[in-house]
Amino acid sequence: MIALVPLLVTLPLLGAAIALIAGKHRRVQVAVSVTTLTVVAAIAAVLLVVVDVGGSPLAVSVGGWPIPFGIVLYVDRLSSLLIVVSSIVLLAVLLFSVGQGAADGDDDTPVSIFHPSYLILSAGIFNAFIAGDLFNLYVSFEILLVASYVLITLGSTESRIRTGVVYIVVSLVSSILFLAAIAMIYGALGTVNMVQIAERMGELPQETQTVLHFMLLIAFAIKAAVFPLSFWLPDSYPTAPAPVTAVFAGLLTKVGVYAMIRTEAQLFLDNDLNLLLLIAALATMIVGILGALAQAELKRILSFTLVSHIGYMVFGLAIATPLSIGATIYYMVHHIVVQTTLFLAVGLVERQAGSTSILRVKGLMRGAPLIAALYFIPAINLGGLPPFSGFIGKYALFDAAAEVGTPIMMVMMVGGILTSLLTLYALMRAWNLSFWREEDDSAETEARISYLDASPEASVQTERRVIPRIMTASTAGMVAITVALTVFAGPIYDVCTRIGSALLEPMTLVQLEQDEMESES
Repeated sequence: MIALVPLLVTLPLLGAAIALIAGKHRRVQVAVSVTTLTVVAAIAAVLLVVVDVGGSPLAVSVGGWPIPFGIVLYVDRLSSLLIVVSSIVLLAVLLFSVGQGAADGDDDTPVSIFHPSYLILSAGIFNAFIAGDLFNLYVSFEILLVASYVLITLGSTESRIRTGVVYIVVSLVSSILFLAAIAMIYGALGTVNMVQIAERMGELPQETQTVLHFMLLIAFAIKAAVFPLSFWLPDSYPTAPAPVTAVFAGLLTKVGVYAMIRTEAQLFLDNDLNLLLLIAALATMIVGILGALAQAELKRILSFTLVSHIGYMVFGLAIATPLSIGATIYYMVHHIVVQTTLFLAVGLVERQAGSTSILRVKGLMRGAPLIAALYFIPAINLGGLPPFSGFIGKYALFDAAAEVGTPIMMVMMVGGILTSLLTLYALMRAWNLSFWREEDDSAETEARISYLDASPEASVQTERRVIPRIMTASTAGMVAITVALTVFAGPIYDVCTRIGSALLEPMTLVQLEQDEMESES
């Protein structure tokens, strides 16, 4: 079973190589990409069952090199769950992009470039989730950086190149800080393996631990778009093609959140910065949703809600109890799926109406009722309306905070409830204007939303395009998964609870140690 672990990364890289070689054969590229992500999803599901039932993580030392010299791939409940969810999301977005490419040709997403870059991005995401040492995690971030820059600038328009440059500069700053922290950790502890770091961190002076902790936290907070380090995201994501924006919004920031969870829960549990995290979480929630309320462009609204809801995950992480960590993982899974689905739905809106400005789009309920439903369901889910997974996740976070019961937890709960209500308002305002408003609505309605006239890109208009069935089907499939998160909330949350309990225990390399003992004997 342990032989399956390296395939999570090697298969996407091999698929990227084949897709690059088959650059002039669209169908071959599509077949390779779809097959690769499907196989990875199946492998991750098998590994999730194995580690959940067995209770022990799987670890493999690549090339047989011993710790701390070798690269260790580490699979536990958390990493396998996130790979299952990520691979499903990546597959759905890939099918969406296939439909878009078939309808538009290579104008928006050049296929010969898109598929290899997309699979390399997938490999970077999967490698980040199973990295057993900090340097391998750093390599994952660099893989993501290279692939995401290619994807975000597809089409080579002026706006995409400009936002791509901002994105890469910010990412490089984060990477430099991360690499400096790795060098300091290696100098202080003689290893970058996370298990050994966790064992040896207590040997360092408290001040040294705090410096190392703070450097890693800042580096990951930039990746996760935690306020005030989230300034780059709302301008970077909306300019990319719809499928690229969807996968970025759903997954890339969650890699940063995942890195924060690993380091906070397992490396620096005895040297916490939880008060700072709580303040950052509250600011991220409130500032993000206030930014969303000031937008008139659907992609920008969703980008700001993305920032805002990262605050919920940081909030759960800062509570630092098994219950809160489990709730954070559940909310993270929910947000990956729901946020991706919303961006796909907005991609359909853009093709149907020729715009994503809520000042321009009207009457979609009458003209495209299916698209209306595909937007509405994940929108009320993200807003936290019962009984959807958004409500379940928020309730679990608030329950964990109430269990702690300190005054700041009460403040955080009020902030979380307010953010949820404002999220619902922002998304339903967009729904009301874009779907319910008719072409002949009175001038009074226009006057009430005139304050949005100066919003960025509110006047952008594109041509209306045909919507292939596969685009609608992939979006509908993602909506079905968002509903499944509610229907099967019990067993999914049970797994997340077990993850929360295990993360606060010392990291182990049980399988690797057993294999080494067997090889020596």
